[in-house]
Amino acid sequence: MSSFKYTVKHALLSMSLLSISAAALAAGEPIRAVTDATFPPMEFTENQKMTGFDIELTEALAHKLGRSVQWTNVDFKGLIPSLTAGRADIAVSAIYITPERQKVVNFTQPYLAGGLVALVKEGDNTINSADDLKGKKVSVQTGTKSVEWLRTHIPQAQTVEVEKNQQMFNLVSIGRVDAAVTGKPAAFQYARTRGGVKILPGSLTTEEYGIAVRKDETALVTDMNKALEQMKTEGSYQQLVEKWFPGSTK
Repeated sequence: MSSFKYTVKHALLSMSLLSISAAALAAGEPIRAVTDATFPPMEFTENQKMTGFDIELTEALAHKLGRSVQWTNVDFKGLIPSLTAGRADIAVSAIYITPERQKVVNFTQPYLAGGLVALVKEGDNTINSADDLKGKKVSVQTGTKSVEWLRTHIPQAQTVEVEKNQQMFNLVSIGRVDAAVTGKPAAFQYARTRGGVKILPGSLTTEEYGIAVRKDETALVTDMNKALEQMKTEGSYQQLVEKWFPGSTK
């Protein structure tokens, strides 16, 4: 009997150690992240390296969890499918938290306020509000909230879908379209750094960005939320905001 008890205890101890080792191993594994690095200042490529607010925030969060980040650059429309197919753990790319997306992925708590705005060529006095987009050619990035918003609210607009964020802005600058509808951070970054365009007053929507996480990674959502709260408490989150959005009140 004593031999049996020893055997059982030994087996339980071995299982416990195995469990602990597996947990420790998982904790140290890189977080597989996908992004569409064409959306400055949120995420973009500079000197062959990904950078931007989202990139630095995610890496800071991972550091607090004792993990690194393994980045993969994909088109925006492929971000959520990468999660549902199990090819990535998280998607970070100025992704709005929406009820439709929450059906297939989980989100961390919001980490930045955003919203859609309309951008037009400087000197264009024919478009002064969202209503003026009716009958106009408007560029949007495929797979983004902008597409759905225009179809729902301004169905009279002639939507021109492109794969990359830069293409969308370029079409406005060269006069191939009358306007672009996109996220506020990218629009202000383009207007500030490139010039020749202006942003219409007011936002078309008020929404929030979140980190999308695979449905089966519930513990990762909790851990990232805790890390984000720590960053806000210690002030490092605000430092990132001030670095990438100088003069911002967000």
